[in-house]
Amino acid sequence: MSKKILIVGGVAGGASAAARLRRQSEEDRIIMFEKGPHVSFSNCSLPYHLSGVVKEADDLVLMNPELFLSQYHIEARVLSEVISINKESKEIEVKDLQSGEVYRESYDKLILSPGAAPIVPPIPGIDQVNIFTVRNVVDIDRLNQFVKSLYEKEITVIGGGFIGVEVAENLREAGYQVTLIEAMNQILRPFDYDMVQILHKEIADHGIHLIVGDKVERFEENTVVLASGEKVKANAVVMAIGVSPETKLAKGAQLTLGETGAIWTDDHYATSDPDIYAVGDAVEVRNVLTGKPAKVSLAGPALKQARIVANHIHGQSQANTGYIGSSAIKVFNFNGASTGLNEALIDVMKLDIHYDVVHVILSDKVGIMPDASPMHFKLLYEVPGGRILGAQAIGRGDVTKRIDIIATLIKMNGTLEDLKDLELCYAPPFSTAKDIVNYAGYVGSNLLNGKYRQVRVGQVRDLVESGEMIIDVRESYEYQAGHIKGSIHIPLSELRQRISEIPKDKPVYLHCRTGQRSYNAVMALQNLGFDNVYNITGSFLGLSYYEYFNDMTTKREPIVTQYNFN
Repeated sequence: MSKKILIVGGVAGGASAAARLRRQSEEDRIIMFEKGPHVSFSNCSLPYHLSGVVKEADDLVLMNPELFLSQYHIEARVLSEVISINKESKEIEVKDLQSGEVYRESYDKLILSPGAAPIVPPIPGIDQVNIFTVRNVVDIDRLNQFVKSLYEKEITVIGGGFIGVEVAENLREAGYQVTLIEAMNQILRPFDYDMVQILHKEIADHGIHLIVGDKVERFEENTVVLASGEKVKANAVVMAIGVSPETKLAKGAQLTLGETGAIWTDDHYATSDPDIYAVGDAVEVRNVLTGKPAKVSLAGPALKQARIVANHIHGQSQANTGYIGSSAIKVFNFNGASTGLNEALIDVMKLDIHYDVVHVILSDKVGIMPDASPMHFKLLYEVPGGRILGAQAIGRGDVTKRIDIIATLIKMNGTLEDLKDLELCYAPPFSTAKDIVNYAGYVGSNLLNGKYRQVRVGQVRDLVESGEMIIDVRESYEYQAGHIKGSIHIPLSELRQRISEIPKDKPVYLHCRTGQRSYNAVMALQNLGFDNVYNITGSFLGLSYYEYFNDMTTKREPIVTQYNFN
């Protein structure tokens, strides 16, 4: 028997649900309502219109109502705002935003995909600046047209999440003077503090005035005033501090909300009313690693949820395995990707998880390839079982491939042993024969089995300031080009001949460029009877990135004579 299915919201989750429903049945009547003028647009691509990567605003629109009707026999009503739901009569109330007419539409099944709205807090003086948000094609076109019309092109972006960083980058690529402000001590929370320093440097190197650890206190005329007292000129302000799930309809219909404030659903994304489903940014999902409810504002999960809903409506059950949160971003010349848990999340959620960390830096492909470059890779694993918990990768090459591998292993409950054993594609232009993810598995297994001990770059400043013994095992030309202040230079090639210079009665910390040679030095010394040696993981390259941005912005005394970023 045919059904009448209504969908609220015509972007990722809503449009995907509509298309899947049509593939399941030619008999159902499917009507999709969208408050804006466009359906099925690429909201993740919105910032790239500002730089001209996406030339026309209309290029962001993937489908239009006419195509939906002719290709899928789906009715897409734009400029149509659903203003209420009557569960008892199984009707919605719709306002035609062009005519002002309000009418009712009945349903057999209703799918909510209203998304999430940008948060714009009532900051004092907000009427003194030109405020913009980025949610849809209309928003990005309005922002783009406005900044193009400015005589003084100084723009401030507030919020260092994915949208804020991408908007700042694309505005800068378009030639504007850009300030990016983040109240926390770092941007991009899916990355840990030690990893994100690479992106801090990249943003600053490209001429964006990056301010972290300082929040907006108020606005004055075309000016942002920070808690520190700093004033930032802003002819336009883009508010990107976060999003809030659109739950107005759900609340009005007295649907149950979850612990996070988003819409509660069961494993098939049915709400507390079995004839009403919800998907996308507005719903609460289960994090499989924490076991706790979470909000995941990503397109991939929304599309998967839409498929599960369409299948369930047509009597097909599909397993809901939960989500781990996998994401990627481009920041000028660097690419970043992350999946699963990071240290900050474990700490803020007070998770009872015992874990350790692998931090390796390797070439992303065979070193003689002209475009080979270092990749920074961080892996979290559970102790003592070795279950993989999360990973982050940053580099100029293909970081998404590596993080996708880790995300797959996490969903399969994989361990370090599984990671070591993965058989991956190899050719010099693509990777190294032992890929960085395999290498991370080997390092993690060695740490887990107590083969050696390590300290991380975030601990090195304390070691230097307390006068601990640090040995640099790089070659002379490397040492002369920049080294840790107070370090002792004993190249790996001379280590065995200079054993007498290394004490056994106090801790000794060894480093090289990335941690590989110093690991070999640590193993050699352990085999020679030293039980007091530690490898500095990430070594001089990792330390240079970790220290640089804070050194430059706080004017503190560097602990290196010269940085090295190559």
